[in-house]
Amino acid sequence: MNLGILGRVPRSYVPSLTTKTRPRYAVGANPLRVVDLFAGCGGLTLGIQQAAIAAGLAMEVPLAIDFEVAATGVYKANFPFANVITDSVEAYFDGDLGSPLTETEVGVREKHPTVHLLVGGPPCQGHSNLNNKTRRKDPKNLLYARMGRAAEVLVPAIVLIENVPTVRLDTDQVVQTTVRHLELLGYEVATDTIALRTLGVAQTRKRHVLLASRVPSISPGEILAALSVREAEPGHDLRWAIGDLATLAETDRLGYDVPPVPSQDNIERMHYLLDNNLFDLPNEMRPVCHQNAHSYKSMYGRLRWSEPAQTLTSGFGSIGQGRYMHPDLPRALTAHEAARIQGFPDYFSFASVNKRGDMSVMIGNAVPPALTRSIVALLIPDLAIEGFKDSRASTTSQRARATVAAEPDLEIQDFNLAS
Repeated sequence: MNLGILGRVPRSYVPSLTTKTRPRYAVGANPLRVVDLFAGCGGLTLGIQQAAIAAGLAMEVPLAIDFEVAATGVYKANFPFANVITDSVEAYFDGDLGSPLTETEVGVREKHPTVHLLVGGPPCQGHSNLNNKTRRKDPKNLLYARMGRAAEVLVPAIVLIENVPTVRLDTDQVVQTTVRHLELLGYEVATDTIALRTLGVAQTRKRHVLLASRVPSISPGEILAALSVREAEPGHDLRWAIGDLATLAETDRLGYDVPPVPSQDNIERMHYLLDNNLFDLPNEMRPVCHQNAHSYKSMYGRLRWSEPAQTLTSGFGSIGQGRYMHPDLPRALTAHEAARIQGFPDYFSFASVNKRGDMSVMIGNAVPPALTRSIVALLIPDLAIEGFKDSRASTTSQRARATVAAEPDLEIQDFNLAS
């Protein structure tokens, strides 16, 4: 892999957020086959699709799993060709790391013999600094390692796992365990933290990425290093993301653009900020619990047009949850504005969601599609090169072959998009 790699894809490739017509899916004989676990509403898949369309490739999703009904409903609406299942990931990948495949897992492997990309965003709330109850020690944190088991079952060419940066501090060392397991399976593995603003996302969100490859010409370390040193390009600020939505939010009183209803106290706080041209609420105007010595300066704060938003959470509809006040108006962000800030274009539909709470959780927890769009754009040239299948056999890592010798039911596949 020659890095040079950033020269393959224009740095400015950030799709318009205002496009209302869904692009026609690329068609062709060589589909990029994707399995998305802990899929949510489909942010990771959307980014892959955007990269595939830009490269003129088709995309297939033979399996996407999430246990939230509202999330899988949105996924199905936006990717009608996908096989979307509402269930727990561990119901399909139920064996221990390194153990013989279970009957269920054998069935999953037989149904999905060729997978190019295995992606997933396991639950991250237990790893978050915002979680004061089960931080670093949460049973759901162990679901991260299910991605390692899924790789053992499906044997994909590439594995991508995203999470919050603090996942690396988990007391059960789920990242370290998964890295070791993937290396034993013959993958080259790298991890890094990526600032999504540098990828064209209008917020300060950062994500931890584990990238693993069984393709000799793809170096996960080089790809992540190239992305981690990027600098944000000018122009992708809050005004670029949501500047055209202010009027819509004031006139359309239905669904996606309905402004959240603030308390009377918060109405007064927001008017104070606007009247005094302030962006941080004075201490004396905060609730008592947020006065004096606190580390929550952004709470009750007002956003700036010329800067990115802070990291969005499911609390984006309340200024008491963070700096979520509109730059010009006495209200918090709408769901439409939050989706735009996450990088979801207008053609991505959340129309199947009928509860505000479900909408907030889904959008706040979503992965900005820019993450997979940027990574997969750099992967595609080496997944699709002509003749790769012939050269693969002679360059398969010795570690992978040794693993197969120890575990006869683990098959090594040769990957080419034409397979």
